[in-house]
Amino acid sequence: MNKEKYLTFALGKGRLAEHTIELMSKIGITCDEILDKKTRKLIFVDEVHRLKFFLAKGPDVPTYVEYGAADIGVVGKDTILEEARRAYEVLDLGFGKCRMCVCGPESAGALLKNHEMIRVATKYPVIARDYFYNVKHQTVDIIKLNGSVELGPLVGLSDVIVDIVETGSTLKENGLVVLEEVCPLSARMIVNQVSMQMESERINDLITRLKEVL
Repeated sequence: MNKEKYLTFALGKGRLAEHTIELMSKIGITCDEILDKKTRKLIFVDEVHRLKFFLAKGPDVPTYVEYGAADIGVVGKDTILEEARRAYEVLDLGFGKCRMCVCGPESAGALLKNHEMIRVATKYPVIARDYFYNVKHQTVDIIKLNGSVELGPLVGLSDVIVDIVETGSTLKENGLVVLEEVCPLSARMIVNQVSMQMESERINDLITRLKEVL
């Protein structure tokens, strides 16, 4: 009887999970059941490889991994930076590519160059604060929003925004442009620190096999 411990994966819901399952299938690990919209199950098991999978909201994935409820997580780099949880980032999976940028009307470019005191609207206050305070050394007033941050400059709430940019079409439609790039983003694999020590052979083997198909 196989006594090997299950390795548990926490996957960010949506396209991230779909791409991850597709990638896993390339190394012989299948868990298509997790993508069944009708299922009520919360945890999905691959008995052959002794793996468990569950879906979670993106911001919760690093929390599950830090506390050991999941050995491995797959989530966007933006979430890793914003949540600042203790975990090892071991692999850039290469999908979900986009950029974290400072955006606003073209006229706001001068405010950034002159290091003026400005208001910044964002869903990512940790990332925004780190960029302005530690990279640009510019004092700003950061306003946390949960909805469409593009509204910020349009209604006079903020001078600029810090947000994820994929195609830039939403910005263009609203008369906004990318003013500065904060960092590139993509899906990453993270590992619990204790799991990395206790299950290093299995986890490193998994990483190696994934690298070969990326």
